[in-house]
Amino acid sequence: MMHRPLSPRRLGQATAGLGAVMLLSACGTSVGAAPGTADSDAHAVSVTNCGRTINFSATPSAVVGLSPSQTELLLRLGLVDRLVGQAQVGTATLPADLLDQAAAIPVLSDDAPPTREVLLTSGPDFVYSPTGYEFTAEQGFASIEQLERADVAAYTATGGCFDRRNSGTVSDIFTDITNLGIIFDVPEEAAALAAQGRTDLGAVENALSGQDRLRVAQLFVDGNSLSAIGAGVEADMIRLAGGDNVYSSEDPAFKDFFAASITPESLAKENPDAVVFAVRTDDEAENTRDYLRATFPAMTAVVEDRLIAVSASDVFPGTLGNIRVVQQVAAELYPSAF
Repeated sequence: MMHRPLSPRRLGQATAGLGAVMLLSACGTSVGAAPGTADSDAHAVSVTNCGRTINFSATPSAVVGLSPSQTELLLRLGLVDRLVGQAQVGTATLPADLLDQAAAIPVLSDDAPPTREVLLTSGPDFVYSPTGYEFTAEQGFASIEQLERADVAAYTATGGCFDRRNSGTVSDIFTDITNLGIIFDVPEEAAALAAQGRTDLGAVENALSGQDRLRVAQLFVDGNSLSAIGAGVEADMIRLAGGDNVYSSEDPAFKDFFAASITPESLAKENPDAVVFAVRTDDEAENTRDYLRATFPAMTAVVEDRLIAVSASDVFPGTLGNIRVVQQVAAELYPSAF
């Protein structure tokens, strides 16, 4: 295929929003998560997250969402009064119906995770992150160990756990919703949110029944540099949207990391029916389309105008945006089915 693994550092430099997702290979957490359990004491609960058991003697009351995707989920669960901070707000805009709720929540950082000092100064007792990257002390962020010493519980999205990064699925979000429902004692809200998500995914699956699947390349484009995604929750979104990813998780390039740099020649040879790529702005989307049209004029995806831009924030692990991407991509791949 003529590609090589893409270094975490290079991915991080390419874009702050998507870089936080891709830099997870630097994280120190271990295994995937399982839904939590409650003790006989109504206020004492525990959940398993990235191989760690997190115990709570009381419901957290001072919460920080370390990315807009995590802040959205906390707000959807009705926890606005508990939020004492939101972070990386420059990487994405919250859905319009949440902007008023979020307006009064203190902003801790713009396009990168907050420093250890800034995060701890906000006085949290619970922080929720999309990946382990937000907890890397080498970057100046508070590590999980440092947070534990400060009596702050740190939770990472299940799909963003280190050992889950190459095998994560969209359904991992339901583990997070269940766990958050237990932690914050909002089981009914969590159940309703999960039920809506499953309904949305089921509707896509039903609409696609009988469709001939299109071949899709999932890319990250930085100027003239191309990276392909062949594993992880991002690849699962394409599968659920009815696409067959031309870059497979079985390829050696994606054995240890879900993304790899590719050459233009390899992409041209694959000749995908559609290209899906993550962007942060409308201008970035148009610039990427212009590049693809100029570089690959004969590619089927270009000829048939299937160049699909998705929000970079919606491809973070542990976000309801994963479901939105499935819905969007499916509708753009198979418009007659919707």
